[in-house]
Amino acid sequence: MVLKEENSKKSIELFLSIGLDERTANNTVNNNKVTSNLTAVIHEADVTDGCDRTTGNLLYSVATKYPANALVHRPILLKYIVTSKIKTPAQLEAAISFFTNTGAEDFKLNEFEEACGVGIEVSPEDIEKAVKEIFEENKKTILEQRYRTNVGELFGHVRKSLPWADPKIVKKLIDEKMFELLGERTTADNEKPTKKKEKKEKPAKVEEKKAAVEATPEPSEEELNPYSIFPQPEQNFMVHTEVFFSDGSVLRCSNTKEVVDKHLKVTGGKVYTRFPPEPNGYLHIGHAKAMFVDFGLAKERGGCCYLRYDDTNPEAEKKEYINHIEEIVNWMGWEPFKITYTSDYFQELYDLAVELIRRGHAYVDHQTGEEIKEYREKKMNSPWRDRPIEESLKLFDEMKRGMIEEGKATLRMKQDMQSDNFNMYDLIAYRIKFTPHPHAGDKWCIYPSYDYAHCTVDSLENITHSLCTLEFETRRASYYWLLHSLDLYMPYVWEYSRLNVTNTVMSKRKLNYIVTNNYVDGWDDPRLLTLAGLRRRGVSATAINAFVRGIGITRSDGSMIHVSRLEHHIREELNKTAPRTMVVLNPLKVVITNLELDKVMELDAKRWPDAQNDDPSAFYKVPFSRVVYIEQSDFRMKDSKDYYGLAPGKSVLLRYAFPIKCTNVVLADDNETVREIHVEYDPEKKSKPKGVLHWVAESSTGKEPIKVEVRLFEKLFNSENPAELNDDWLTDINPNSKVVVSGAYAVSTLKDAAVGDRFQFERLGYYAVDKDSEPGKLVFNRTVTLRDSYGKDNRCQNALCHMGI
Repeated sequence: MVLKEENSKKSIELFLSIGLDERTANNTVNNNKVTSNLTAVIHEADVTDGCDRTTGNLLYSVATKYPANALVHRPILLKYIVTSKIKTPAQLEAAISFFTNTGAEDFKLNEFEEACGVGIEVSPEDIEKAVKEIFEENKKTILEQRYRTNVGELFGHVRKSLPWADPKIVKKLIDEKMFELLGERTTADNEKPTKKKEKKEKPAKVEEKKAAVEATPEPSEEELNPYSIFPQPEQNFMVHTEVFFSDGSVLRCSNTKEVVDKHLKVTGGKVYTRFPPEPNGYLHIGHAKAMFVDFGLAKERGGCCYLRYDDTNPEAEKKEYINHIEEIVNWMGWEPFKITYTSDYFQELYDLAVELIRRGHAYVDHQTGEEIKEYREKKMNSPWRDRPIEESLKLFDEMKRGMIEEGKATLRMKQDMQSDNFNMYDLIAYRIKFTPHPHAGDKWCIYPSYDYAHCTVDSLENITHSLCTLEFETRRASYYWLLHSLDLYMPYVWEYSRLNVTNTVMSKRKLNYIVTNNYVDGWDDPRLLTLAGLRRRGVSATAINAFVRGIGITRSDGSMIHVSRLEHHIREELNKTAPRTMVVLNPLKVVITNLELDKVMELDAKRWPDAQNDDPSAFYKVPFSRVVYIEQSDFRMKDSKDYYGLAPGKSVLLRYAFPIKCTNVVLADDNETVREIHVEYDPEKKSKPKGVLHWVAESSTGKEPIKVEVRLFEKLFNSENPAELNDDWLTDINPNSKVVVSGAYAVSTLKDAAVGDRFQFERLGYYAVDKDSEPGKLVFNRTVTLRDSYGKDNRCQNALCHMGI
């Protein structure tokens, strides 16, 4: 033990001599692999007597990032660093990239120098000139967007023209130029920018065109396997992230070899992921993407995925939501390796919080919520931040035992109140809530926060890949800071873009509001993009997963996926799986005057469009009698060239039956409303009319067809992005998003349809049997129309316009 401490002391002294700050040096000796690498690099570079801080930081980067397959060339790189031929992070990054590609093979020195910008001097004047030119080119945009301008893009333009420029000087000059052009920031500059609407894409056609298929380019590796971007568990010793502190020090977080070896022994080298929903609402289509990422990666690698309920807030959680989540995960086709709850680890989390206090990394605070907010805005430390450790331990114990009132104390992590990352502003680890827990009962009156519990339980469950959406990216520093502070195993964290779909809301707060205030008919309302709502609407898990896979696991944030893209995948699935049938939504009586009164023919109708004549199961029987019904929208008093419906004196074909010709029209008393029409049919089928109509007939004289209720759903919100309307988002709800047709007629074979059965109503769309169905009263939900009307100038505003396609 004494020898180990002596070696650590010598390593720290060595690391301090090359300009590392004390915190980084101390953190480094806790990582045996980095310590060994950095010591070797310092000796190879022959700077055991010390060097300047700039050189030292570059050497540190070599120790943590240099490729193992090119160690034979490392002395050459170190020589270039200590002689200041490579002196910027950009040059070093290029050098490491060069050797990663070269490996142990021989290389030409001139090619190496060219790749790394050796000998190229970029003066401040050169940088100033480049910055000026970039600002001139982008002046109009900068003046429009002001401080919302993407400075990173400006920085990128400069780096593109001057790749070896000092990034600190570039950043300084850009900031100065921004201030010179725009002046002080205004209140409006600090407001959240409005997202631009995605350019409308052309709707995908249902019909498959051979030429289009042949023209499809070869898919990339990522398209074939979207999980190929993720590293293997045994690679989990690399530096995960760098946490920059306000005092200039840097915490480089990584696992030691011993920690990784211990982790791999527990997991057997398998991938371990987790799907961690909060049980405070129903899952929506965004969660379908999360499941695809979490469960999908584990399945693809032969690993395990936990279903973990993130149940740290007892006030918002319900057993209803817990049951729903488990059921819907299974419906989506995923099988959890194990179902756990964050509350399963409440004791371990509490013990680790006590250890965090003992190490000086947490303290009990008495500020109110408003005071915490104010102090964070001002980057000020809490008055209780530096209280003695023993005092915080005593108070935290009193919090646990219920001796302190709710709202009078919290446990906060001692991070960095002056950091540029607001997620390092001494986040709350525990708060007092005298509320029984749905899963843990009344044992606890203090509950951990998401920021404290999430990463800790990831570590306790030996998660290899902690995958989440991009809004959590700024929490990465806090995530690793906490695990590092407790010497816990660190999972690999990767963020992907969240799924945003047009004409809906996916905020749980907003969803909960419209559900509880009866703007919709519950969490499974078919107008919602909750997974329960989509299922009730008739959408299959297969279609949802195909949609999510098609989007991919990208990091491009802020994009809005048009709902027509989802509908395309729904149609593709239903076109293959939904049998055809006939339903008339708004019936118009048609009397076939040349057909005997009592005559009923049994005709064959196709369940599938490509049915073979020798396959009886591909057909169903429909009665054809003297009285049939067609859609009201399929008849006009005045004909036109572009109209293929029925009109006086005109012929149409009744699908699977005979041509009919209108011979007479019976009007109501108002002399305008058509009450019924009289036709003659062509039993020999000699006429060949262009128009083809669907229909339903009486099964016997005077016996009306089966009556069903049909619910026609449209987009719930008129705007593509209702969230942009801020407080006015509720005014954007589409009043015609649900139209109920109560008197539709259906063919008799539908009488035995069960809840969840899906059909294509010919010429109308795809429909599913709703759970509100009762014996003798079937209810159908429209899943999707046959074709997408998006992008057409003459889009129907009323749902009924889609009935007469």
